[in-house]
Amino acid sequence: MFTRALAFFAAAVMSLSAAAAGPEVFEGHDYARLKNPQPVSTGNQVEVLEFFWYRCPHCFQLEPALNTWLKKLPKDVKIRRVPAVFRDDWMPGAKLYYTLEQMNLLNKLHNKVFDAYHMENINLNDPNVLGDWIAKQGVDRNKFEAVYQSFSTQSKAAQGGRLATSYAITGVPAFVIDGKFTATVSMAGSQARLFEVLDQLIVKARAERRATAGNL
Repeated sequence: MFTRALAFFAAAVMSLSAAAAGPEVFEGHDYARLKNPQPVSTGNQVEVLEFFWYRCPHCFQLEPALNTWLKKLPKDVKIRRVPAVFRDDWMPGAKLYYTLEQMNLLNKLHNKVFDAYHMENINLNDPNVLGDWIAKQGVDRNKFEAVYQSFSTQSKAAQGGRLATSYAITGVPAFVIDGKFTATVSMAGSQARLFEVLDQLIVKARAERRATAGNL
């Protein structure tokens, strides 16, 4: 009797959890499974890649909700942000991102870069404008420009561009879960639904990892 009651309780909890996560996701509608899964760089953690472009209005609009969602990520999940490069004029934004990353300035300036482009109409693609802007943020301009122009930054930016091709990404913002699943706002239908989809894909990726480990 106790066992049956416990099983009923567990089923009820699972039902409530499923309801909280929204309708079950369906391949080909809410998300796509990559034909050629890619290796991840997060070890035992489930990898979430976000492909974005600083000048993309949709990326800018998604950023507040994304930041809220990121604060709730489980400990076994790790986010990697990747500035996509589909054209030459996307390269400055990618170099800016990786420069901030190498200088440990992302927490301070990532959102401010979005605001500069979209709220203040500042063209940070112009090196002189960028230099002036970065100095106003209290950052050593010479050090920043040295990192921005370095071979390391150029290589990272170029690699980010190649990653988008590897994952068959054709637009931003776009997400890849654990090298297997892709999801976008347009596929999900709304920002709120996107995060429900991502949550369920994380669960799916975690389950597939366990199944693979169990077969070894």
